[in-house]
Amino acid sequence: MSFKKALLLQFLGLILGLGTPFMAHCADTPADSPVSAESSIPKESMFQAGKAYIAKVSDRLADTVTGKSEELINRAMEVIGVRYRWDSELPQSGLDGSSFVGYVFKDKLGFLLPRKSTQMSRVGKPISREELQPGDLVFFNTMRLTFSHVGIYVGDNKFIHSPSKGTSVRVDDLGSLYWDKRFDGARRLDGSDNLDDSERQELLNEVKNLKRKSRSL
Repeated sequence: MSFKKALLLQFLGLILGLGTPFMAHCADTPADSPVSAESSIPKESMFQAGKAYIAKVSDRLADTVTGKSEELINRAMEVIGVRYRWDSELPQSGLDGSSFVGYVFKDKLGFLLPRKSTQMSRVGKPISREELQPGDLVFFNTMRLTFSHVGIYVGDNKFIHSPSKGTSVRVDDLGSLYWDKRFDGARRLDGSDNLDDSERQELLNEVKNLKRKSRSL
């Protein structure tokens, strides 16, 4: 399953809490029922319900990031000074560039981002430098590799990030010579998925499996 679908599935799990009216369209019927969900609910209606709910989840994600951008930035600022450590995901032991961003979004919004900056660069929608708002992701080419570094835009042409070995989480200026020449683009987390119909149907199947597994816990 692609990272896009995994990301949406994770977020659906968070939003749905593994038990909302939407799940009634996707889950299996009780064990003592002789009729399965697939036979009792037309696939077309189940599919349309799923499409509508995914759109609602996308709107909620956009509202969450936009409405809580100040809280998000404040949380990121609290991590200033934490040392850089490659492939570490907790502030207590250190954070690298992408794990810093992932930690802030998960800790403040409960939203799971892909682990690598190159994967993060395909989440949400691309925006221009002039459109940047606090909470947007900014990307840089720091290793002769596109989207090899990521930070969180905080406003006033500044961004917060965990730069490299021997440094710590800090705020830098996008207009500085080093970062300006390496700027690679920005993304806004608006819940965009760009899934085609077959991929969306596969996502609905995964949601059903998630609900089924939760019942066995």
